[in-house]
Amino acid sequence: MKYLVSWTYRLTGSAQENEASLRRGLAVYSKWTLPETTTYHQFLARLDGSGGAAVIETDNPADITETAGKFAFMLDYQVVPVVDIADGIQAMIAGIDFLESVP
Repeated sequence: MKYLVSWTYRLTGSAQENEASLRRGLAVYSKWTLPETTTYHQFLARLDGSGGAAVIETDNPADITETAGKFAFMLDYQVVPVVDIADGIQAMIAGIDFLESVP
């Protein structure tokens, strides 16, 4: 299953507190490793510096939960299951066909 995971930084403190939080986050990130059962197809940073996103594939959603738990002190996450566009379009076509079958 693929997931679109996006995050924003929790910069709610003073400038000094935010800087310390980002420094701590970078230290934690330097020790983090990708879960073995997870593939990161894309791992992106927002140009405005406020967060990032990743397209992740895994059969074990607990991998995402585990990673989010390690960075929850500084990141707000949004996790959305996704499918490839061709599969999404096929589902929409099937939905339209179903609706047209109902009088």
